[in-house]
Amino acid sequence: MNDDSSHNRIVILGSTGSIGTSCLEVVEGLGNNMEVLGLTAHTSWRDLAAQSRKYRPRWSVLSDERIRSRVETSEFGSDTELCFGTDAIEDVAAADEADVVICGIVGVAGLRGVSAAISAGKRVGIANKEPLVMAGGLMMKAAAEHGATIIPVDSEHSAIYQAMKSGHPSEVKRVVLTASGGPFRGWKREQLTDVTPEMALAHPTWDMGAKITIDSATLMNKALEIIEAKWLFGLSVDQIEVVIHPQSIIHSFVEFVDGSVIAQLSPPDMKLPIQYALTYPRRVSGVARKLDWSTGMNLQFDPPDLENFPGLQLGFEVAERGGTCGAVLNAANEGAVARFLAGDLRFSEIPRACRAILDAHNFDPDPTMTELLRQDGWAREEIQQWRS
Repeated sequence: MNDDSSHNRIVILGSTGSIGTSCLEVVEGLGNNMEVLGLTAHTSWRDLAAQSRKYRPRWSVLSDERIRSRVETSEFGSDTELCFGTDAIEDVAAADEADVVICGIVGVAGLRGVSAAISAGKRVGIANKEPLVMAGGLMMKAAAEHGATIIPVDSEHSAIYQAMKSGHPSEVKRVVLTASGGPFRGWKREQLTDVTPEMALAHPTWDMGAKITIDSATLMNKALEIIEAKWLFGLSVDQIEVVIHPQSIIHSFVEFVDGSVIAQLSPPDMKLPIQYALTYPRRVSGVARKLDWSTGMNLQFDPPDLENFPGLQLGFEVAERGGTCGAVLNAANEGAVARFLAGDLRFSEIPRACRAILDAHNFDPDPTMTELLRQDGWAREEIQQWRS
């Protein structure tokens, strides 16, 4: 692995999604310090072809082999080798030439690529929650064994990662994850019953994909982040708290045992945590938006409403139990969100459905990856059959 952080060869898993496109903007802004080595997508071959022509990666991968006959390979340019299938994603993520792997694939589909990159000892920027929610214990153990560096790319955990540099891990009293509260902050349960997908997709501060936006509206994203934080930072559940911060300027806090609270502030823009992961441990000028200190601002903090947003409580419970709970909650939530977006489930039923599937599953306190994937598949089938 190349240790020269002034020049990094980048693999982006999920390059046509919101994280991937933001990552490419960051790479472009950093100029000659970054080289795009590999790009991957699922079925969006035209978008991937356009990226390939522009950034000229050595490899581009489409994970869905079923579309092979429809893809015009000539559109990818002569500098790029086009590959198909999930095995090819693993190969590119673990390639000897790669220095940094950024994973922005939403869902369990990103698990294999992240696992391959970690096993190859890469610096891995994880933007998708699933690898750590599903298999945090296995991932962190593998990182320690293979010398991989995991740098969180989601804004909250990136903030914690940065703030923790102010002290030793043993000096951390607690971390506080901030949540915008989504578009329904302050709403009561009876109001939430009639929420439509269009209403839930209108996030007040962040521009994200549909699934993550719905998770923000239910606060399930924060539940998953609680689980992530436990594994990433080696925390007990009673060291993790959540606070509602509508402005999304402070991305999280770390409180140390002496009472000092260190926070990371920036505008709500994913480009900054992406750049931090790409250039770590250096900080350089980039394309991320900056705070304007010439204008006034108010920063508001409120406790979370666990009664009307019960999905958040699931995060604390799953982080406490560990084992197969993370994989089951993640899969159930993905299925519930998909049903809501399809008009087959009410917004207020998402956390109820997840609770039912979680309570019904066959808990294993020390699962293998095979068992986690089996439970993932079981939960996806069960959530489709759930009725209130």
